[in-house]
Amino acid sequence: MKKHILAAVAALALGTSALFAGEAPKYIFYYIGDGMGMGPVSAAESYWRDIRGEKSPLTMMQMPVVGWTRTYSASSPVTDSAAAGTALSTGFKTRNGMLGQDADSTDVVSIARIFKDRGMGVGVITSVAADDATPGAFYAHVPYRKMFYDIDCALASSGYDFVGGAGIQGTKDKDGTPTDVLARLDDAGVQILRGPAELDKAGDGRVLLLNTEGRPAWNIGYTIDSIGAATLNLPQMTRACLTHLERRSPKGFFMMVEGGNIDHALHGNDGGAAIKEVINFDEAIAVAFDFYKAHPDETLIVVTADHDTGGLSVGNRSLHYDARLGLFDHQRVSKEAFSDYCKSLMDKSDSYTWADMKAYLQAKLGFFGPVAVSAEQEETLRKLFDETFRLRHSSDQKTLYASFNAFAVEVFRILNDAAGIGFTTTSHTGNPVPVFAVGVGADAFKGFNDNSEIPARILKIASED
Repeated sequence: MKKHILAAVAALALGTSALFAGEAPKYIFYYIGDGMGMGPVSAAESYWRDIRGEKSPLTMMQMPVVGWTRTYSASSPVTDSAAAGTALSTGFKTRNGMLGQDADSTDVVSIARIFKDRGMGVGVITSVAADDATPGAFYAHVPYRKMFYDIDCALASSGYDFVGGAGIQGTKDKDGTPTDVLARLDDAGVQILRGPAELDKAGDGRVLLLNTEGRPAWNIGYTIDSIGAATLNLPQMTRACLTHLERRSPKGFFMMVEGGNIDHALHGNDGGAAIKEVINFDEAIAVAFDFYKAHPDETLIVVTADHDTGGLSVGNRSLHYDARLGLFDHQRVSKEAFSDYCKSLMDKSDSYTWADMKAYLQAKLGFFGPVAVSAEQEETLRKLFDETFRLRHSSDQKTLYASFNAFAVEVFRILNDAAGIGFTTTSHTGNPVPVFAVGVGADAFKGFNDNSEIPARILKIASED
């Protein structure tokens, strides 16, 4: 059945054969900004230009080919990451929640698998869990995206040369009992490296790069939280993967790089963190762009997103025709880290005062200084502070990756409003997302695309015919 599905992908690619000419690229970079609709890109570009004063656009915006992609799934106008990742990796639409299977529950083949079977090197890296939906779509086939044990078993048997992320989530079952995932990885000859300090220990075999022990498995950390040199970051992971593939597969390779933290920040409606993550993702793109400049006739880079998250806009009802994105330079803590800080205060509710919180907001978010807080807003915050930390009557805002108390929600609503950022949802939207491309065959991505067409076009560009 898989061979029949592969033939269908090839047929789709052959239908666009007139778009392509010339030699096939040896080196293919596929960047997916999770949740990165045009709103977050525009916000990051505005910040990059107006606040940082950069004269050159973001790297992705320097690419000569620009297009759009629609993202709907087989079950909804608003896709989830599993369905979108499956479309972007295999060329097949599926239902939300399904990974590496079509809507009829038949396994479908990713282009990473095809390239690996051709003898090319393959790298799959992300700033979130290595077995999360988007990376998992390039090697796993499961009916539900949270079947982490099965996804990790597929990772072990994939044969892929380099996989990197914050962690893997199938090493224990739902009762906390250890599984055999680590043994499977070891049997498959996978060397597990933990954190930046172990990068120089990479051998010539397969590598799985993860966070240092004790750090979260689902996220390497936000740039805005100043995660430090001891923590992985996406540009560094991209360079490590590229170096490994150059050494292990000099005749050609395929790399998928996901900026997963963008989506996490947007689910939390954290405008400042989202902007910094788009820029961090762009710095990872620059690694491939520099490589392209050295190998312009052998390289293809495609940058897109799986979907839009949050419905972010530059401009809101508070500032109308203005935006003050420089206020995010006074934000030194993500919404998730702030929420964790708030949770840590629950046992200190008798000793921690409003004056203490006010001082924290000044130091970490610029409140009562660069970020003006009106008397009415302060009264609202004071009331929510008492309800949250004294009476514990606060209701939570639950998003896909986090839960925020009402006090944290109001704090970040004030910050976003002051900066001129608007959100429509804490979930995904059905908005189209951008596509940027450069290199061999890049013209194929001009105009309006469907997400299922992108892998087929990459496959055709890289065909050996």
